[in-house]
Amino acid sequence: EISLGLVGSEMCIRDRNKKDIVFFRDNGYLIKRKVLNTELMAQARDRLWEGAPPQLDRHNPSTWVGPFLEPSEDKTNAQKNYRWNYRQPGNEPFMVDLLPKNPSVWRMAEQLLGQGTLVEPDRVRGIYCTLPYGEVPKKPSTGCHVDAHPFHLGVVGYIDDVLPEGGSFMVWPGSHHTFYYDFHSQYKNEPTEQYEVHRQEFSQLPGADCHGHAGDIIFWHHRIGHTASHNYSSQIRQAILYDFRKTDLPQTMEEPPNEDMWRDWIGITCE
Repeated sequence: EISLGLVGSEMCIRDRNKKDIVFFRDNGYLIKRKVLNTELMAQARDRLWEGAPPQLDRHNPSTWVGPFLEPSEDKTNAQKNYRWNYRQPGNEPFMVDLLPKNPSVWRMAEQLLGQGTLVEPDRVRGIYCTLPYGEVPKKPSTGCHVDAHPFHLGVVGYIDDVLPEGGSFMVWPGSHHTFYYDFHSQYKNEPTEQYEVHRQEFSQLPGADCHGHAGDIIFWHHRIGHTASHNYSSQIRQAILYDFRKTDLPQTMEEPPNEDMWRDWIGITCE
C-alpha cells in the first residue's frame, strides 16, 4: 500500500508523511503518483466507451474533438459543449474499488481525517471527461469556484494520461484558507458576500495545472478554488471523482467556520 509517504525506512516514511501533510495543509491539495490499479482503470475506460455517443469513435481520435453535435440532458450521461459527465457507472462496485476503496487511497484519507471516521462509499461521482478543443486560439481560464455540496476531502483519479494544458483538474493553491471563512457554515453552500469578491480575485491569478499520468490522484480540500481546465491536447481528459465524508458531517456541517479550520482533520491537527 501507498501511504502519505514513500517506501523506505520508518524514519523516511514519517518525514515524508509530515511533508505531504504540511503541503496539503498549506496548499489545499496533494498529488500522489501511480496509485490506482491498472486493470480497474482499463475496465473503467472500457465502461466509458460503452456509454459514448455515436459522434465519438474510440479508434479514431479525430472524432474526439468537441463540441458535442447533439447535447444530451440525461444526467446519468450528460454531454454538452466539451463536457461529458458519465455518472451511470458510478455505483458499480469496481468503480468504488478503483478509487475510494483502493487500499492506498482509503488509508491516505484516513490519515488526514481519522481512522474509522469515514462514511463507507457506495458510489463515485462518475467518469468526468473534457473533449479536446481542437485548433482554436487559447483563452484564459474560466476562473475558480468552490463546490456546493457538503463533504470534507475530494479526490480525483486519472484513468488515462492528462497532458499539460490537457483539461486537468486545476486548483488555486492556498485559496482554501480564504474560502473556508467565506461561508456561513463549515460545509454547506451558504456563501457570504465576500465569497464572490474573493472568487473574482483568485480567478485573476494563475491556477496550478494538476496534469499527470493514468493512476495519479489529487486530494483536495472541500473549500479550495478549482476548475476543470481547458483541453488543448489531442486526448479526452478522463477522471473519476469521489468526495470523502466523515460520519459526523450531519452534526458539523451547519456549524459556523471554526477558528481552527482543521479541527475536524485529525491528521492535520496532530502535525
